[in-house]
Amino acid sequence: MLDRILTKLPARNDPDLLVGPSTFDDAGVYRVSDSLALVLTVDFFTPIVDDAHDFGRIAATNSLSDVYAMGGTPVTALNVVAFPDDKLPDHVLADILQGSAAVCEEAGVAIAGGHSVSDEELKFGLAVTGILDPGDGVLSNAGARPGDVLLLTKPLGTGLVANAMMNDAADDDWVRASTESMTRLNRVASELARAHNAHAVTDITGFGLLGHARELALASRVTARFSAEALPALPGALEVASSGSFFSGGEHKNRAFVERFAQIETSIPERLRRLAVDPQTSGGLLLALAPRDADMFSAAIAERGERAWRVGEIVERGRFLLALTR
Repeated sequence: MLDRILTKLPARNDPDLLVGPSTFDDAGVYRVSDSLALVLTVDFFTPIVDDAHDFGRIAATNSLSDVYAMGGTPVTALNVVAFPDDKLPDHVLADILQGSAAVCEEAGVAIAGGHSVSDEELKFGLAVTGILDPGDGVLSNAGARPGDVLLLTKPLGTGLVANAMMNDAADDDWVRASTESMTRLNRVASELARAHNAHAVTDITGFGLLGHARELALASRVTARFSAEALPALPGALEVASSGSFFSGGEHKNRAFVERFAQIETSIPERLRRLAVDPQTSGGLLLALAPRDADMFSAAIAERGERAWRVGEIVERGRFLLALTR
C-alpha cells in the first residue's frame, strides 16, 4: 500500500533529513548538528500472546528494534495505547505498561509519556527517539553490495506459532521460545553491525523475511538470494507450516506481494515457502556484510551469547529482486 501512497506525496528536500520514506527504511533520521542526529520511529499492534505483561514486553522490544536497525541508541519513548476500556479491566493495561517499562529499563530508555484513546480493539506500542553521530554513518537498507553475505540474527516463525496458539494448537515450549525471541533486544546485533562494517541492515517484522529483503534489494539496486534450507526456524514453526492450516491474512498478503518480485525454485517445500513470508513480530536483524566481516560478526555475536545464521548472499541485480533456492 505504501508503495502506491508515498509516490503521491510531495517530495521534501530538507538536507538534514538523512533518511526519509523514499528507501522504506526502518526509521527516519534527522540531523540536528554535525555530531547529533535523531532516529525517529513509531510502531504498535494488537496482542500476539495471551499474557498482558508479555505483550507489553514484546511490543516495546519490537518498537525499539527500528532504532537498532539504523545503528542508533534509543533514549526516549512515548506509549501509544488504544484500549477497549468498556471490555477489559484496568489491570490489563497496567500489566502491558509494566511489561513495556521493564524492557525500556533494560534498554536504558526513558518513558516520557504517551497518548491513549478508547478503541474497540486493543493496540499498544511505542514512539521511540534514538540518537546517533551522523559522522559515524547511518546503518540503512540501501548499501548492500554484490558479494555480500546475508546474516539473520533471530530464527523465523513467530507468526506461525502465534496463529497456532490462537487456535489452541501450540505447545507451551513453542510459545515460550517464541516469546523469548520476541523480547530479546537487537542491541547486541546493532552494536556489532556497526563494529563490523555492515553495508546494509534492516529488521524483520510484519512483511516477513522476503518482504523486508525486497526493500533492501530495491534500495541497494541488487538481488538478494536466499537458501531456503538455511533459514532458521523457531521450535514448532515448521510443524505448523507443514500442517496446511493456521494461515493469517498477513501471510497471504506477504506471499502474494513478494512472488511478484521473487524467483522461487519449484522444488522448495511448502513449509519453507511459508517460513520465508511469515509475518514476524520483533524479529532479528538482516545484515549484508563482506564475507570476512560476516565471519567476524558471527564469531563476535556468539561470544556475546547470541547467534547469526548465514541465509544467503547479495548478487548483481537480475530480472528479480529476490531469489529463493534450495
